[in-house]
Amino acid sequence: MRRTSRTSLGLAVAAAAALVAGTGQASAINSYNATPAPERTEVGALVATWDDDDPATPDQVDWVCSGTMVDANTFLTAAHCTAAFTWPPNVRFYVSLEQDVQAALDAAEAQHPGDPTAVAQAVGVEGVAHTEPGYPGPASDSHDIAVIEVPAAAMAARWTFTPATLPAAGLLDRLGNRALDATGFVVVGYGTEEAQRGPGGHVHPGGGVRMKAPEGFNALNKTWIRLDMHEQHGNGGACYGDSGGPNFAVLGGELVLVSTTITGDVPCYATNVTYRTDTATARAFLAPFVALP
Repeated sequence: MRRTSRTSLGLAVAAAAALVAGTGQASAINSYNATPAPERTEVGALVATWDDDDPATPDQVDWVCSGTMVDANTFLTAAHCTAAFTWPPNVRFYVSLEQDVQAALDAAEAQHPGDPTAVAQAVGVEGVAHTEPGYPGPASDSHDIAVIEVPAAAMAARWTFTPATLPAAGLLDRLGNRALDATGFVVVGYGTEEAQRGPGGHVHPGGGVRMKAPEGFNALNKTWIRLDMHEQHGNGGACYGDSGGPNFAVLGGELVLVSTTITGDVPCYATNVTYRTDTATARAFLAPFVALP
């Protein structure tokens, strides 16, 4: 299970259509222990246009994943959000830093009915996707990381943001489990809420609004950090549509983007399994696009 967005995207590939989620306007992230995140202007939504049948003309537009600006023109997200084999050949990607991207899409669709390209341009800036060539890798290192390169001037003309801080090489290993147990974490994204009972079974309502929630440390692996999102521990967490979004560690009073959301438990109650940004693999991929500490 990868935390991509809704099956209403119409993609044939399961990796890009993991689970049905509601399209209603509501909170993203888990509904518990979560709050809106208008101050996290570096965090955005990945918007796509595509057409499953006609390679020349897109007829669909939607937000599909989350991500973060890590410099003036680089948007960090997950490889399973951008990989060519999950999309028709005519897919185009846009980055939006709107707080409520679903409302922005709805308004743009009312203004530009039947024109997905105009809708996407109204809410975001078009960019070029670069997917880690090793994706999909083995469970030990999935290589599930990607960036969208966008024109810096176009982004600056639309939004004001301070790029996220990336970690130094091996930062989490040096901190170790004891220090990580005492570290606060914050997940941010546009995804849906945890599973709720609905007609015909569980549904995941909400999505499309930038939200944040606290998390706790669970476990550290070679390329993964697992984060606790149990409600009874005072935490919240990620769900569908939060893929590629940031997980910040609070270190010395600063938010450091130590990992990106990838997967977790199906109902989105317990664990956020996130891809580390301080590993050799992640840094080798990122080095051509962003200055690393």
